[in-house]
Amino acid sequence: MMQSYLFSEVSQWIDCEANISKDVHFSHLITDSRSVSDPQTSMFIAINGKNHNGHDYIESLYQQGIRCFLVEKDFQISEQLTEANFLKVNNALAALQQLVAFKRKKYNCPIIGITGSNGKTIVKEWISQMIGKSKVVVRSPKSYNSQIGVPLSVWQLNESCEVGVFEAGISLPGEMEKIASVIIPSIGVLTNIGAAHQKNFSSKAHKLKEKLNLFKDAQTIVYRADVDFIQNEIQQLYSGKNLFSWGKDKGCTIQIVSESLGANKASYTIQYLGKEDVLHFPFSDQASLENAMHAVACMLLLGYDISYINKSLKGLVPVAMRMELKEGINNCIIINDAYNSDLSSLAISLDFLVQQSKQRTSKRTLILSDIYQSGIEDDELCRQVNDMLMQKGIDKLIGVGSVLRTNANLFEIESSFFSSTDELLEKLSSQTIKDEAILIKGSRNFEFEKVTELLEKKHHQTSLEINLNALVDNLNYYRSKLNEGTKLLAMVKAFSYGSGSFEIANVLQHQKVDYLGVAFADEGVELRKAGISLPIIVMNPEAKSFPMMLAYKLEPEIYGFNELEQFVHILSQEGITEYPVHIKFDTGMNRLGFVEAEVPEIIQRLANAPEIRVKSVFSHLVGSDDAQFDDFTKNQILKFKEFTNKLKEALGYDFIKHILNSAGVLRFPDAQFDMVRLGIGMYGIGAVDQHKLRVVTRFRSYISQLKRVKANETVGYSRKGKLAYDAEIAVVPVGYADGLNRRLGNGVGQLMVNGQLAPILGNICMDMCMIDVTGLQTKEGDEVEIFGADNSVMDLAASLGTIPYEVFTSISRRVKRIYYYE
Repeated sequence: MMQSYLFSEVSQWIDCEANISKDVHFSHLITDSRSVSDPQTSMFIAINGKNHNGHDYIESLYQQGIRCFLVEKDFQISEQLTEANFLKVNNALAALQQLVAFKRKKYNCPIIGITGSNGKTIVKEWISQMIGKSKVVVRSPKSYNSQIGVPLSVWQLNESCEVGVFEAGISLPGEMEKIASVIIPSIGVLTNIGAAHQKNFSSKAHKLKEKLNLFKDAQTIVYRADVDFIQNEIQQLYSGKNLFSWGKDKGCTIQIVSESLGANKASYTIQYLGKEDVLHFPFSDQASLENAMHAVACMLLLGYDISYINKSLKGLVPVAMRMELKEGINNCIIINDAYNSDLSSLAISLDFLVQQSKQRTSKRTLILSDIYQSGIEDDELCRQVNDMLMQKGIDKLIGVGSVLRTNANLFEIESSFFSSTDELLEKLSSQTIKDEAILIKGSRNFEFEKVTELLEKKHHQTSLEINLNALVDNLNYYRSKLNEGTKLLAMVKAFSYGSGSFEIANVLQHQKVDYLGVAFADEGVELRKAGISLPIIVMNPEAKSFPMMLAYKLEPEIYGFNELEQFVHILSQEGITEYPVHIKFDTGMNRLGFVEAEVPEIIQRLANAPEIRVKSVFSHLVGSDDAQFDDFTKNQILKFKEFTNKLKEALGYDFIKHILNSAGVLRFPDAQFDMVRLGIGMYGIGAVDQHKLRVVTRFRSYISQLKRVKANETVGYSRKGKLAYDAEIAVVPVGYADGLNRRLGNGVGQLMVNGQLAPILGNICMDMCMIDVTGLQTKEGDEVEIFGADNSVMDLAASLGTIPYEVFTSISRRVKRIYYYE
């Protein structure tokens, strides 16, 4: 159970100035103003970050019921916040870490701190899986391993906790020392040192030293001793500690004497404390074996015997570290987060459910299994779940397991309960589920993947994966380049560049962008029906859509006199005044927009049209991504500045001005004006700084059949595919009807299989293509990447002589979109 603390008591834990109106208890810490589940028992930490300032949301959070705040000293407390309590500090993030570090010192149970370049989350989850029901475990939710995530994780420690397992990640020198003082691990685990976040460190050795700062107060360090530079550094820094190593060398604490690798299994003969035993693993890939050995070492340290460990290893399952958003049957959406279940991760998943379901479906449903290892009495656990569901506005609960079923009377929303997943599946298969947003959240042994399979709309297996975290990271990268106060318009036209309209718009609304841009009115209407309330600019409005735009509060771009006259006429008929419009000025694109010769007339028309009010004025840059056009671009910016100055003087009021696109934000920062427009850059394509952007979309399929083809035989239509050698070809179920351009056939394009490029053979068919996989050690069912992190969409576009925009927007609607949120 989460501990409750008196506000005045906590004020003594940190260096602060306390302003207490009415002393109250709180138990939860929150740093995200959008994720409030229990305001009466929460304290909000107002962190001033690169892209958001938590102090801006305090009054809103006060209205929601929060009364405890940690703020920075320059925050001015308004008269409206009469019942609020404040801790004023120099730096909110540092104070959060200091606060949690004080609480951490109250607990003496084993605390495992995990760091490394890869595998941190998997090792953490596998340790928790292996401990199972034998002890109460508190662990980091998801991959909460940052400067903010670590203290929020450690804050969960409570009196019933028997083991704590927390991961720590860094991207900059000096960060680990701050995290180490919060976790204070008694057992440290180093997974490995790789290339992740390398750009901010001078070398791998430098990064290793920084990460090892986590273990300064640990009694024992677990690590793989086979890597010389890791072994040498740990020996040098921490020779006085208990170094609990594993590997093949004789000097290791756990020595791997021999190994046996099978197709999907492996076994290690190990020597530990002078005794030989055999470990059995349900996988054989090296990454999983390494992660599992870290977990095994921790289990031995905690006193578990080999028979228990082998039994636990047998039940290990892959860790899905991200939620999947999929299209469900009967107009449902399915959020699959069925790899673990605890209160912290449940709150995160429910936030995502609410975010993605606003007005899109008629009902929000949670399918939940019993929650293990909570350390909370069953009835109190169920009360907390009920309170969370009530607070989040969840309409229906479907519970699976004896605890939920026994405490059914504690739930105040529509509920049904089942003893087992099989019983639930039997019931669901005979029901009509329609227009629901369904979150599936369960402990692994409930096998909720069967529920997902039943409710998911069936598509062919070719899919487009959209990483919503990468999208947000790219958005924030561009935000970091903006001046304070510069607004941001995010373009979601053309089905969000092929990525999906309302799914992307929901995330952008959650991230508090200022405007959305669509091409046509029907795109804006679709977003409004999905619950998007942000201002939406229609960039290519048609006169016949004006009434629909008024009905759905869409704001038109005005680019010509005829369009202006028609829109003003409709507004006049409706008796509407000061309707927001956006004036397009053509500075050299020679596309839509008023030209320089029309400036006097447009000024006069706008000044005499009370039906409209100019909300923004903008123009399009022709070649902001290409240095050879820089002089032309600068001239465009100058023309735009002159036009907007004249218009502002004539109208007698100011308006938003914007000319920069994604490339312009990075290459012409002095021309930000009042707002910028972010389009393809948000999806990971940059004119500059490409290495700082993340891949958002991944188009993938699989090998449906392998076959041998003799030399000089042909492959595909019109006998275009011909090889001079005996070959093995793979049939991949993706074709030009899915968006795989037919011009990529006959060796022009290549697909990625098992880390190697395979050329496309012959003509691409409507629903499939063939690739040459000779010598690539493939099998039917292997994944094929059309484009993504390993097979760049820019390379694919270059093969076609086009741009990534065309590739993205050509992907058919019949291709299943899967949205990931880590």
